[in-house]
Amino acid sequence: MEKKKVIVTGCNGQLGRAVNREFAQDDRYELVNTDVTADIKLDITDVDQVVSFVKENAPYAILNCAAYTAVDKQESDVDLSMRINAIGPRNLAIAASETGSKLVHISTDYVFPGVSDHPLTEFDPTGPVSVYGKTKLAGEEFVRQFSDRFYIIRTAWLYGDGHNFAKTMLRLSETHDELTVVSDQLGTPTSAKELARCIRSLLPGEDYGLFHGTCEGDTNWAEFAEEVLKLGGKDTKVRHVTTEEYARNNPQSAPRPAYSILDNYMLRLTGGYTFADWHDALKEYFGDGLK
Repeated sequence: MEKKKVIVTGCNGQLGRAVNREFAQDDRYELVNTDVTADIKLDITDVDQVVSFVKENAPYAILNCAAYTAVDKQESDVDLSMRINAIGPRNLAIAASETGSKLVHISTDYVFPGVSDHPLTEFDPTGPVSVYGKTKLAGEEFVRQFSDRFYIIRTAWLYGDGHNFAKTMLRLSETHDELTVVSDQLGTPTSAKELARCIRSLLPGEDYGLFHGTCEGDTNWAEFAEEVLKLGGKDTKVRHVTTEEYARNNPQSAPRPAYSILDNYMLRLTGGYTFADWHDALKEYFGDGLK
């Protein structure tokens, strides 16, 4: 049986690496890995390059794992943020439409204002307050506009094989007896491995549209840090502080959502992938050697 070709953008990022591990066990697909630092370089901000590359490969699907995620830097680097997070997905959507390919695009909880009092479904109104959130929402809208066979998956608090919050806490614990972490921002830590599993479950079907994809349950950053340190066998204490108190000593240029608990409502409605509880996913992450 001929394998279905799947182009992966951002293959060297946390999600790109998780996707490669997940799809390695599925002989239906052949991954074409691209990144600005990969052997196959693809600049998703260049529409001519993207369309030419996609037409040449004629893939079954495109998995867009590429994004500009440095939240604070984007407040003063709006154009680059827009090119990568909005124009890039637009170009991929145009190419997918021209080749009849499916498109999987990853978005974020930052498209919401962060003031909700209930878990957010795909039908709740958006209202990003940061450049990152605004450009990611623009990327979603471009995908809807230019592609008709798409899966947009909003995720949050992602960690995997690469730079992330969990590894930062473990690294800081080596030189600190106490870490100061905010406790008034609520969300759900989500493993890249779980998100990759969700992508593989969605890809063969026809359940196109917008989905929320995070691990089950919720917590705050301070409690997340405590769980990471416990699983890592660290004695470092965590001091819970408010966002306001933290910002006085650690100025941040971009606002963070105080509430970004996502409800995977559409996955439940369509009988889609059921994510693991965030505690269990984090234990698996440590069991895998933080990959």
